[in-house]
Amino acid sequence: MKQFSSSCDQNREPILGIIRGVFADTHSLLEIGSGTGQHAVYFARQLPHLSWRPSDLVESHASINAWRDEAGLENIYPPLALDVDAANWPDEMYDGVFSANTTHIMAWDTVVRMFAGIGRLLEHNGHFCLYGPFNYNGEFTSPSNRQFDAWLKARDPQSGVRDFEAINSLAQDNGMRLLADHVMPANNRLLVWKKPAH
Repeated sequence: MKQFSSSCDQNREPILGIIRGVFADTHSLLEIGSGTGQHAVYFARQLPHLSWRPSDLVESHASINAWRDEAGLENIYPPLALDVDAANWPDEMYDGVFSANTTHIMAWDTVVRMFAGIGRLLEHNGHFCLYGPFNYNGEFTSPSNRQFDAWLKARDPQSGVRDFEAINSLAQDNGMRLLADHVMPANNRLLVWKKPAH
């Protein structure tokens, strides 16, 4: 049941290079959209001070658990069943949230609900890191992102590469402030927000 994503292996080290610093003082982290479970295991191993909680739809749990069982790490917890469209968001609070390659495969209304959920469960002074492709000023940053967007929309008309400005506005509406926008390989970005104390 263990699934494999080549993109997870390709982007994990550049992502780690950023989140190692961002989450240096973080204790409990929720990953939204853990997918295969590869990121959860890799980052939990590299960041042993963190309690890493994967989450995804139930159909992804078998792969997440297969990676988790094989790794045998004490700081990666069983995955939560989380449908960001539903009301089953966890009650517990986290001082870190991470999500990779999620907003472009969701409908926009789902993205809105995801940010609202993060705004509720992220503790004050906590950080949220979001990895993926984004447009700026309504423009694609590369021909490959334009092609990717067309492929996404052919598969699901409600999906697509999101505008950075709209995503950042959602974060602000939910109590978060942009700290950094990192250029990443393969025309991706890693956005970092913090939820100020007041």
